[in-house]
Amino acid sequence: MIFFKSIDWKLNAAIFAITAAGFLSLLSSAPVLFYKQLFWGVAGFILVFLIARFDWRFFVNYKSVIFGFYVAAIFLLVAAYFFAPEIRGTKGWLVIGPFHFQAAEFAKLTAIIFFAYFFSRKHAYISKVSTLAVSFVYFAPPAFLVALQPDFGSVLVLFFIWFGFLLISGIRWRHLVFSLIIFSFLAAGMWQVVLKDYQKERIFGVFFPEMDPLGINYNVIQSKIAIGSAGFFGKGFGQGSQVQLGFLPEAQTDFIFAAFTEEWGMIAGIFLLAAFAVMVFRIIKIGLAADNNFSRFVCLGTVVLLIVQFVLNIGSNLGLTPVIGVTFPFLSYGGSSLLTNFILIGIIQSVFIRR
Repeated sequence: MIFFKSIDWKLNAAIFAITAAGFLSLLSSAPVLFYKQLFWGVAGFILVFLIARFDWRFFVNYKSVIFGFYVAAIFLLVAAYFFAPEIRGTKGWLVIGPFHFQAAEFAKLTAIIFFAYFFSRKHAYISKVSTLAVSFVYFAPPAFLVALQPDFGSVLVLFFIWFGFLLISGIRWRHLVFSLIIFSFLAAGMWQVVLKDYQKERIFGVFFPEMDPLGINYNVIQSKIAIGSAGFFGKGFGQGSQVQLGFLPEAQTDFIFAAFTEEWGMIAGIFLLAAFAVMVFRIIKIGLAADNNFSRFVCLGTVVLLIVQFVLNIGSNLGLTPVIGVTFPFLSYGGSSLLTNFILIGIIQSVFIRR
């Protein structure tokens, strides 16, 4: 009983609200997926309580465990590249019996834990170029393997996790500017060599929203119609025309915010955004109150992950960012993403209990 009283229930309540909204949207648009997501959601909340019971600060004293996570992530990404079936144009899901496990999600979890360890040890030396270079060497292999799938949405998330750690570690401004210049050249090279034509068109579609309304901008236009026609209280459960008539593609993943808002209205959308803000605020508060740098960095790294995915997902729903297949944390359908987020919340709850 004492253990349950020690949990940050405000954080859990915010996550439950977002997850429940996702359940409602799936129950309306895809009942089969609803039951799968319900299973992973229940499993995720159980994981939170189980993980929270352990003191994860021992990670700081066991370098081999941290590097074991890193090597495991590399191994899974390599296995995905060579053995995973192609699903929706990418080779990122490892099939284990009836389950599909997305290796990139484990890479995100590993990136937060690994860089939390790395920068908790090296933050005093962040002013050295060698520290920045070594951190990039650790970032590059998983990012490259994810890019091979290709899953540039996850590559972008991994980049912001690493870059977010640089910022919160206290990188010098001149090093920051120098890094941004280097990555500008790398981005230009990726544009010319790596990105495919349809990916370039999605980026162009952000700046030219009326371009190709039946092609590259079709999804975003339908998303805007769904949100704009919702009104204050929405059209009602199962009454969203864009979702129920199949006009809104990927209503369970990329555009689940638009699907949810269409049926439950702007007031529900605002409530969802408020729940997300409460979740982020609670995690930041827990991180600032933590008694060691490793725990602080895990909390702040998780905040970076959640905010980046939130911005990219909501932005694509509103036509402000390209559609690159990034999920809305705890809302979008996907067992791998959901479990990854719940594992991080379990570690954060452990930090809260032992603050």
